[in-house]
Amino acid sequence: MTASSSLRVGIAGLGRLGKRHARNLAQRVPGARLVAACSPVAEEREWAKSALGVEAPHAHYRDLLARSDVDAVFLVTPTALHPQQIVEALQAGKHVFCEKPLALDLDDCRRVEAEAARHPKLKVMIGYGRRFDPSYADAYAKVRSGAIGTAFLVRSQNLDMNDPSGFFVRFAPTSGGIFLDCSVHDIDLARWFLGSPKPLRAFAAGTIALHEGLREFGDVDNGIATCEFEGGKLACFYASRTMAHGHESATEVFGTHGRLWIGANPRLNRVEISDAHGVRNECTPTFYERFEEAFLRETIEFVQAVAEDRAPALTLRDATEATRIGIALRESLSSRRIVEL
Repeated sequence: MTASSSLRVGIAGLGRLGKRHARNLAQRVPGARLVAACSPVAEEREWAKSALGVEAPHAHYRDLLARSDVDAVFLVTPTALHPQQIVEALQAGKHVFCEKPLALDLDDCRRVEAEAARHPKLKVMIGYGRRFDPSYADAYAKVRSGAIGTAFLVRSQNLDMNDPSGFFVRFAPTSGGIFLDCSVHDIDLARWFLGSPKPLRAFAAGTIALHEGLREFGDVDNGIATCEFEGGKLACFYASRTMAHGHESATEVFGTHGRLWIGANPRLNRVEISDAHGVRNECTPTFYERFEEAFLRETIEFVQAVAEDRAPALTLRDATEATRIGIALRESLSSRRIVEL
């Protein structure tokens, strides 16, 4: 690929988020062209064909990798499949964008890092899209400029609207647990804002407020956690599956000279409603409405990194460290003990 040509992309996984990535690649990302798609679900393959004009979508991932007209693959598949699918894509000579998290265990993260090191010309990026949200990016620039002094504490939360259909219970066997699934974004943000310090120890606790079915899988629908980093830096996390008002992602960054707060009000837009119940605003119903632009911007970053032959803004080591802390929080929740990192 050259700076003036298009990156030919094949996407694997056309579920809830996969469809959004596919639309962006097909319609909204400069320098990218969606040429192939893969899903084991016949209805999803038909959707790619009819909605996006993808010819002959594949049922098997190996058929996607065998195509000579695919330069890069987008993986929006179950987390348990990520490590092997990334390795196979690299061995097939493809650049890789993969949704978070990188893996469910640390050995798989390291296996991916080792394989990527054997293919230095290929780019690999994991989808921690919060970094590409305009508000978070602006806050990070302010922290870097010293606007609040030295950042020493991050308090961050990722709260999902309650889904009474039981989706989260059905997802629990493969999600990796609430901290690895939900809080891993907040973990990545905390490392980013604090300057990527070494984590020392972590502790987590949780409760089941609504979804009793999670108990079978050792998971919870509300969890809180703390992580201590070197240099006296700290992070606090809250994850929830049970919000009544909508999706909420909010982060506070405390510095020696001030504080930044991103997303304090999860407003859908700038409309305020005043009536007999008071003054209020509607909230973002899901993470995608809140971070739609971030998903687009992270995809553009990946395509540009390939075109310019440079490292993506997010490294595999960033993804491994976020996963490592998330796994520690999962272990702490289960053991009810502090986990040393």
